[in-house]
Amino acid sequence: MLIEIEIQDDVCVLRLKGRCVAVTDPDYLRSQAEQVKAGNHSKLLVDLSEVSAIGSTVIGFVVGLYTSITKKADGRFTLAGANSHVRNVLDLTRLSTVIPLAADTSLAYRCSGWTI
Repeated sequence: MLIEIEIQDDVCVLRLKGRCVAVTDPDYLRSQAEQVKAGNHSKLLVDLSEVSAIGSTVIGFVVGLYTSITKKADGRFTLAGANSHVRNVLDLTRLSTVIPLAADTSLAYRCSGWTI
């Protein structure tokens, strides 16, 4: 699994890539989460378009970031690009009823009123 962090204007974009089922390096996830939180961003977009599968460790990672961002008065968090398998996991865990989902990143920007 690979996580890329990119800042686009006032939005922090996290691109998750690969099979996010069994994370062999929990320190990697922790450091990525700390890097995002240290940036003190109020808008976070998590791009799942290159994720083929997702497991509980990464779900916990996403929920931790969601909680951190949405605690802020102006905090906004969106997931984008989930394939049908990943979407099924989000539905099964009921996260899809809590976290806003978009079909792709450009739609996430438009629906959220964010600028790129």
